[in-house]
Order: sequence, then C-alpha cells, then structure tokens
Amino acid sequence: MMYKVNRVMDVEMSDDFYIPIPLDTTNITALSPFLVPQTHLGSPFFFKSMAVFMFFILLFGIPINFLTILCTFLYKKVRSHFNYILVNLAVANLLILFIGPTLAFYSNTQMYFTPGPLACKIEGFAATLGGIVGLWCLAVVALERYLVICKPLGGFTFRESHAIMGCIFTWIAGFMAAGPPLFGWSRYIPEGLQCSCGPDWYTVSNKWNNESYVLFLFCFSFGVPLFVIIFSYGRLLMTLRAVAKQQEQSATTQKAEREVTKMVVIMVLGYLVCWTPYTVFALWAITHRGEAFDPRMASIPSIFSKSSTVYNPVIYVFMNRQFRSCMLQLVFCGKSPFGDEEDSSVSGQSTQVSSVSSSQVAPA
Repeated sequence: MMYKVNRVMDVEMSDDFYIPIPLDTTNITALSPFLVPQTHLGSPFFFKSMAVFMFFILLFGIPINFLTILCTFLYKKVRSHFNYILVNLAVANLLILFIGPTLAFYSNTQMYFTPGPLACKIEGFAATLGGIVGLWCLAVVALERYLVICKPLGGFTFRESHAIMGCIFTWIAGFMAAGPPLFGWSRYIPEGLQCSCGPDWYTVSNKWNNESYVLFLFCFSFGVPLFVIIFSYGRLLMTLRAVAKQQEQSATTQKAEREVTKMVVIMVLGYLVCWTPYTVFALWAITHRGEAFDPRMASIPSIFSKSSTVYNPVIYVFMNRQFRSCMLQLVFCGKSPFGDEEDSSVSGQSTQVSSVSSSQVAPA
C-alpha cells in the first residue's frame, strides 16, 4: 500500500498529528493515530513483527547498557576518564530504551499510538535527545583517540576535566537539536506506521518549517559527527600503520595494528548502519514531495536508529578488554563484584589506546 507525502490538499493535519492518505482511501475523518488502529497503512502481521523487534531491542539493550554503568560503579579498573564517555553513552541509550522502544512496543501491539499526543511529544523528544547525545558521544570518543594517540596538540593529556566537558557538550548538543520542535520549529508527530514518534519530516508547512529543521539535523547531528569520526579514525589508522611499518619485526605491534583497524572499521560501519537510513529517508521525503512510498518503509529507518542502543555498547564496550572481563565476572559470578582484585588477563591492559611510541602500539 502506498501513500503520498504531498501538500495540504492531500493530508489531514492538526497540531498533534498528520494522517497520510492511502491511495485507495477516501474517508479520513476517523483515522487519527491516537484513536484507532492504523491497519489502513499495514497488515496486523507487520505491526506484530515491529512489536517483536522492539521487544528484542529492550531485551538486549537494557541489560547491556545497565551493566556498562554498573561495572563502572563497582570496578575501579574501568573507572577511567575515557570510560566516562562510554557511561554517558549508556545513559543516553537507556533514556531512549525506557521511552522510545517501550512505547513503540506497546503501540505496535495495539496497532496505533495509544498513549496519546502528549506521550508522542515526550517520546519524540526523548528519542531524539538520546540519539543525538549518543551520536556526539561517538564523535567525542573518536576525537579523544585522535588527540591522545596522534598528539596534534603536542603532549596532550586526557584528564577528568576533559571527559566531563565532553559529556556536558554531548547533552548541550542534544538539547540544541531536540528542543526546537517543542517551541515551534518543526514538531514531534507519529511517523511511519504511526506507532512511534519523531520529528515531522513528512509535511510541508510554513508554520512548522520542517525542511529547514531536517536540514539542520542532517548537518549538525549527522554530518558533523560523521566528519569528526572519519577524520579522527582516519588519522589514527595512518599513525598506527606508520608505527607498524617501522616495527615490521614486532608481532605484537602488527597484531595491535590489525585489532585497531578492525575496531575502527566496525565503529564507522556501525554508525552508518544505524543512522544513514533515517537520515537518507528524511532527506528524500523533504526533497520528493508528492511521490508515493510505502509507510512500512518509513518505519524501517526508525528501527535502525533505535537499534543503535544495542550495537553501540557491543562495539564500544565489549571490544574493550576490561569492560568485557568485568561484565563476565558480574554475569557469571566469577568474582565478588565489590572485590578490588585485578584479573590477570587484563591487568596489564589500559582502558585507553596507549600513546604511540617507537616501541608499542596497544588497542583499547
């Protein structure tokens, strides 16, 4: 089933929602996404499938992010300045999980956004805020790696104050990007199959100025962090390759270079997989007004962005030896969570990528 994203003549609009008109539907007076199941946009099976996917995001995302915070609280060996940013990322992910996928899961089981207009605005704001904080956390992590390892500022030392400033910056950036729809620059409305909410990238209205807001999000919350990530990790790889080339006889250096390369590739791919579909689809919608598309396809980009709450901890935490060791100890009760002993397999590892020197390259 297809519907049009067109001008006022093709839509039913209010301050709280926007009803896409299916091509085979003429009566739109009773299709509010807050009142009735949206089965005119998709089959019940598709709604149930979305609910199942949201359930698995909750099932895996909440424990992983909670363990990240708990491990940092219980284990001194992972309580480093760098890991403050990973904890900040986990907090942002939990904000998304407790509001976004939770409401989306319940709404998909009912096949419409049952919590109502106010909850829609809350979900849209919380999911956007948490998502953008998470994006900037990834950029801050990449920038920190670049500054510490490549040393463009000379003898730069990443201190607790830098970590705190980085965390504060991510939330300032998040509020700057997520706040405007609450004050009239765009708005938060049901999207896709109308069972989750996000910024309005469907409609054309001088009142809401949706196109300018979407372009702002694209530049500030996707383009700039992506540039920082690619630039920082690109310079990091170049530096590590140069050191590895100087130490061609060192198996340890060569292994470290391969591990860091693998991590960098996974990090960048994870970023692109999570956020490119949503960004591209939103840009396509505002530049192709009047062209029909399947509402089910409009829901898929939102799924990818919400699933970042699972992918990011796996990439940034489980690929960190000390975090991985501490989580295994907690889950399998290998040692007392409140013990101060250092695991011999990780005691010599740093939670940060060590500075590049003429003798050693060590991945996180």
